[in-house]
Parts: sequence; structure tokens; C-alpha cells
Amino acid sequence: MPYWRLFYHLIWTTRDRLPLIVPERRLEIHRVLADKARKDGIIVHAIGGIEVHLHLAVSFPPATSIATAIGRIKGRSSHAFRPLIDQSFGWQAEYGVVSFSERDLPGGVAYVENQVRHHQNGTLWPALEHVEAPNRHDPTTG
Repeated sequence: MPYWRLFYHLIWTTRDRLPLIVPERRLEIHRVLADKARKDGIIVHAIGGIEVHLHLAVSFPPATSIATAIGRIKGRSSHAFRPLIDQSFGWQAEYGVVSFSERDLPGGVAYVENQVRHHQNGTLWPALEHVEAPNRHDPTTG
């Protein structure tokens, strides 16, 4: 069995940045996300976020591409969330990913788990918060 230690900070938003990840459902949403990810062999270290976007600290083997891992999590979770949240629920196509070291795992997990507080206090890490939504009226983005 190959040895690997890969750590990623993932972020993506709800479609059109709609505030659908409401506090009353946040823990249930995080649980479903973690369950869907684990079924694909993704190790979930932490999930956090606010009403319009999610952060995950995860690990997955190098044989799985980043795009494949994120696509699986987003696809399976959006299907699970439609009856729970809204039948039209979906994620933006875009996502952000930053890799980090095992040494930085505790800080990354803390940052992900404390998203609400970081947004309230303005203590955000800009490199981990940048996911642009496309301008629907921009002809260059389709």
C-alpha cells in the first residue's frame, strides 16, 4: 500500500451564493457532506462555513485528482440536500483549493471549524476565502 500524507483546504459556494446553509441545518449538512466524502475514501478533518459557502479540510490519495474528489463531494451532496434544503439546491461550479502541510493541520482544522466566528470578527485568511462567482451578464463567461 502506498504511503501518502496530502492535506487540502477546499472551499466552494452555493449556486448564486444563495444563503441556504442556515444555522438550524448546518450540523446536519456538515454530517451529510462528511458521510458522502468518506464513501469516496476522502478523509474529512473538518467542515465549516457560513450560509453561502463551505470550507473543508480533507485528505485523499494521490490517485484521486483534486477535481474528481471535489466533483464527487459536490455532486453527491447536492443530490442529498435537495430534499433537505430545496429541490433546486446546487453548488457553484467553481471551487478553491489550497494544499498545506501536516504540521499546519491543527491550525487549518481550527480555521475551518470556526468559520462563523472568523466571518463575524473579520479574522479571515484571504487566500482561503477567494472563490469568485461568475458574472452571469459577462459574455466572456458564457
